[in-house]
Amino acid sequence: MTHAERTPTPIDEIADDWVDTVSELAPTLATYIGRFEHNSRFGDYSPEGSERYAEAARTALGRLEGAIPVDVVDEVTKADLARELRLDLELHEADASLRDLNVIASPAQDIRSVFDLMPADSVEDWSVIAARLGAVPAAIGGYIETLRAGVDKGVTPARRQVVEVVSQIDRYTSENGFFATFAAEATPAEGQLPASLARELADQSGAARVAYDELARFLTAELAPVATEADAVGRELYALHSRRFLGATIDLDETYEWGVEELARMVAEQESIANEILPGAGVEEAVAFLEADDTRKLHGAEALQEWMQVTSDRAVAELGRTHFDIPEPIRRLECMIAPTQEGGIYYTGPTDDFSRPGRMWWSVPEGVDSFDTWRELTTVYHEGVPGHHLQIAQAVYNRAQLNSWRRLLAGTSGHAEGWALYAERLMEQLGYLDDPADRLGMLDGQRMRAARVVLDIGVHLQKPRLGASSALGASGEVPWDHDYALAFMRRNVNMPDAFIQFEVNRYLGWPGQAPSYKVGQRIWEQIREDDRAVQGSDFSIKDFHKRALGIGGVGLDTLRASLRP
Repeated sequence: MTHAERTPTPIDEIADDWVDTVSELAPTLATYIGRFEHNSRFGDYSPEGSERYAEAARTALGRLEGAIPVDVVDEVTKADLARELRLDLELHEADASLRDLNVIASPAQDIRSVFDLMPADSVEDWSVIAARLGAVPAAIGGYIETLRAGVDKGVTPARRQVVEVVSQIDRYTSENGFFATFAAEATPAEGQLPASLARELADQSGAARVAYDELARFLTAELAPVATEADAVGRELYALHSRRFLGATIDLDETYEWGVEELARMVAEQESIANEILPGAGVEEAVAFLEADDTRKLHGAEALQEWMQVTSDRAVAELGRTHFDIPEPIRRLECMIAPTQEGGIYYTGPTDDFSRPGRMWWSVPEGVDSFDTWRELTTVYHEGVPGHHLQIAQAVYNRAQLNSWRRLLAGTSGHAEGWALYAERLMEQLGYLDDPADRLGMLDGQRMRAARVVLDIGVHLQKPRLGASSALGASGEVPWDHDYALAFMRRNVNMPDAFIQFEVNRYLGWPGQAPSYKVGQRIWEQIREDDRAVQGSDFSIKDFHKRALGIGGVGLDTLRASLRP
């Protein structure tokens, strides 16, 4: 998947300048992509910071609209960067920043989680970390200003999200929480820290704890009493977030009905495989049978991390020989246990120079100490190869053809997560899930993703509960709510209840993101089948994957247009 060096164009310059601008205005995002020159600070989380970002987006969009593409690469860049900038401005006009608080992807987590990605090998690295720890109070202060402006304007997040984030902060700032242990455990490669730096780390870590405690007090005393009672955000705002996560416009009502049908299909497929595992058994009986099998269990986070790494390394080695071109820098993928206990499983991409490799993270909830390999095998393929790591790291590697925005920042959840679900099914087709137990685990994940298409749209658009009349708005109908959503997920997902509760709270606070996985997979499969129909006997799935991944991350409408024969 290498290409001849391409001469940069004026549109490449605009895109590269936008990466510089975003790195300046959002240093945590810069850290994520490996731009470390801003590592000692945070961006401005105040309303003035949001306005400054919007003005920069307007300027970039104006430059882009006046630029003329010179080739196909330029056409994709212009179309997709313009789409993203316009959406940024729409979200700004909708006051999205004033209610930006949820349990997984808001400044409340962003300010803390950036420390997971900072270099920490040398004394100099820890000096930079100390400086950023010292910048936490100002960042939190700006964030409180923004949320307070939302209170003044009557634009607030849901109370449920406020309460849950307060509980997260309690874990960050407790005596054995993140900030108390992070600096205390500083171990540079060259040995002990200088005493002065150790004191500075302790002092700045303490200041960060105080700042987060102040955020918790603000959330409890000021925001919670006026926060929105309803979890639902409504059709108009939901449609905006759906476009944000997909990079595509979909018919939400048709997608909801498709989700109901897809969920039924996943259930039927699971029931068939359950019978293979234990003749005559239903899904719950087969799951109970597998959960009682200690040979399919891992005990402790260390065993989980070791198993993740071995499984990932084997997939990289074998698929790199047979089904994909995997350049050497991409073959390194680190599997990590996250320093938090929130329940998420996620991937972070490599830095631009691959000095920090792609990483798969597992945030193990407190009290969870055993893990079922049959359930989690497909997750390793989803987060690693051929899933997120192959897709995202390949774009980073492709600097000969793609500008820095296309390689490092472009793309949507629907493109990335849709590909990762597509990759899970591909691994089944390639024989990596031949054990019926592993296939049941894969389908458990696919069933969960189908269920949350229904749940997410159902809650946020206030659809009637399943089994109720399909006539929208009819009197007497009972709409989706949190309790019904939680019971629905418990019926459809076989995982510890701590995971399920976190997942439901995530969906309610991050509208449009959860369905982007399964809807993205649907669009990826549609694009592949459209290509197959046109190519006929000349169709090559390996060639399709090479062309698709070579484009890098884009919105799904852009991907469809780019791959159209």
